[in-house]
Amino acid sequence: MTAFTAYFGLLDVGKPKAGQTVVVSAAAGAVGAVVCQIAKIQGCKVIGIAGGPEKCGYLRNELGVDAAIDYKSESVAEALKLAAPDGVDIFFDNVGGDILDAVLMQINRHARIVVCGGISQYTDIEHARGPANYLQIIAQSATMQGFTMRDYLARIPEAFMSLMTWQRKGELKVREHVLHGIDSFPRAFQMLFTGENQGKLVIDL
Repeated sequence: MTAFTAYFGLLDVGKPKAGQTVVVSAAAGAVGAVVCQIAKIQGCKVIGIAGGPEKCGYLRNELGVDAAIDYKSESVAEALKLAAPDGVDIFFDNVGGDILDAVLMQINRHARIVVCGGISQYTDIEHARGPANYLQIIAQSATMQGFTMRDYLARIPEAFMSLMTWQRKGELKVREHVLHGIDSFPRAFQMLFTGENQGKLVIDL
């Protein structure tokens, strides 16, 4: 399901074109990693934002992104200026918060912001804050759209065939982080918020 989310979020909502710049937050996660790879397949320049040198190394060395930004050790805004000097055409956002604000300041005209998740806000949803730099959406005639898989359930076979084709051709890799036993559930749940997991988090029962 996470791969289907990446597929429809990027292709249907983001509408990438070859040569455009795509930025992905939580880029080493289950959805983000697939988004990065599909964007590369579409001929885009891809910049992944992730936490820690191991995840950024995975993005660069395994997934072939053009640049990886470690939000834990560097300023996203400053690093993005260097990685995307010509601006951002598509932002696939899984995080929200400060990272969303930083990317909004560097979007191009008619940019598309794909709102897939907001992990930075999930611990206090009642007081979740929206983007402080939302006026950039007006200034750049950009669009910001959320979605869920409920919008695309009837089209899953289409995504399945494309994803399987890319995987068989070696263009798409999927990484899982497996914990064992139901007793690992509390740890697994906490890992979703700390970012410890490397790829799709799975509990093997």
